[in-house]
Amino acid sequence: MTDHMVVGREDWEAAREELLKREKEHTQEADELARQRRELPWVAIEKEYRFDADDGTRTLAELFDGRSQLLIYHFMFGPSYEAGCPTCSSMADGFNGLLPHLHARDVTLVCVSRAPLKRLQAYEQRMGWSFPWVSSANTDFSFDVGAAVTDEQVREQMAHVDERELPTIAHLAAASGTDLLGYVSEIPAMSAFTLQDGVVYQTYATTWRGVEFLMGYYPVLDRAPKGRDEGDAIQTWIRRRDEY
Repeated sequence: MTDHMVVGREDWEAAREELLKREKEHTQEADELARQRRELPWVAIEKEYRFDADDGTRTLAELFDGRSQLLIYHFMFGPSYEAGCPTCSSMADGFNGLLPHLHARDVTLVCVSRAPLKRLQAYEQRMGWSFPWVSSANTDFSFDVGAAVTDEQVREQMAHVDERELPTIAHLAAASGTDLLGYVSEIPAMSAFTLQDGVVYQTYATTWRGVEFLMGYYPVLDRAPKGRDEGDAIQTWIRRRDEY
């Protein structure tokens, strides 16, 4: 027997109707937040960056690939990593299918990581991906946009980490083939840019739980009877799709 509340259909429909009101309010609030994101002021990117790409080096403006909008996911694959972060990998599994739809709306999606290009290419081949992925190993780009931190900043951060989070961080670090400090030198982040009259402007950025919109399985699980079912072990269940 279940210990969950069980009612008749009429009572269930009444409860569902009440929740639906909240869901509609949530949708409307999300629409308003989206509008406010679009109204954020822009900042011009004046520094010159050159990324290592499959076809040679490319500037930030060249990453737009002929479109006026650029979304960058800062994939956690640092210089000391032997493999991409499992959580980032789970997000990236859905990127290939997004590309045609984003391109139709004048948007280019690119992943950027600090690991050397050859390591990214080998991992990309293993995972069967084909979305654009470039290395910022030879630039300060990831640091400048808040997607990576220095060794000194890492040590400062670790001094304030909640001890309850350490097992999760240690698990993800080991799964990425690096140590604790090497893992947290990378930050899960997403940045948005626009190209106007030859000038690149940053329009938006988000980090940490702000990138959950790329984790397509989370909103699906949120509607399953057990939800995410993670408890305190957030994301430790996530594997690369060829490791389940």
